[in-house]
Amino acid sequence: MNKNKLFIAAVLMSTLCGQAEAASLVADGTWNEFDVSKMLSNSGNLEWIDYESNDALSFDFTLTGSAYLKVVDGGFAGDRYNVYDNGNLLGQTSVAVNTYPDSIGHDFDAASADSNFSYGSFLLGAGTHSITGLLSQSALDDSSIELNSTFGAVSLTAVPLPAAAWLYLTGTALMSFVARRRKTTL
Repeated sequence: MNKNKLFIAAVLMSTLCGQAEAASLVADGTWNEFDVSKMLSNSGNLEWIDYESNDALSFDFTLTGSAYLKVVDGGFAGDRYNVYDNGNLLGQTSVAVNTYPDSIGHDFDAASADSNFSYGSFLLGAGTHSITGLLSQSALDDSSIELNSTFGAVSLTAVPLPAAAWLYLTGTALMSFVARRRKTTL
C-alpha cells in the first residue's frame, strides 16, 4: 500500500470514528487490550475500539525519555495492523500465519513469542503520543472469508537509561585511563 493510500486511510479513520475513547498507557510492560469489529464499531470500520463502548480507542501518554511500544495480535493468528502515532503511520506489524480455528486467546505473552502471530515494536521518543491502529489484514475462516473481528494488545516499556549511562561512564573512564597511561609512558 503506498503512502498516499495510508494517509487517506488515517484521515478516513479519524474522520469516521466520531467518538473516541482514550486509555492511558504506563511504561511498565503491561499488556493493554484493544478490539476490532467491523460489525460492532460505531463507525463500521476496522479501527481499534473499546469493547464496552464500541468507540474508537486511542492510547494516550507523555514520555520524558524513550520507550518501546509493542503491538501483538491475539485470538486467531492471521491479523495484521497499521499502527499510528498522532495520526502518523509508525509502521505495520509483521506478516502472520492464519491459524483459524486454533486460538491462543488473550495470552499476549505467548502470542508475542509465537512467530505465527503478528507483532511490532516501535521506538518512541520523549513527547506526547496518541497511539491508534487499523486492521490491515484479517484472519480467515474455514471458507477463506475475512473475520474482520479480533483483539490484540499494546504495551509500553521504558528504555533502561541507567544501564546505558553506566556503560557510557565506564567507557569514558577506561578511555581516560588509557590516555593518561599513554601520556606517562611517552
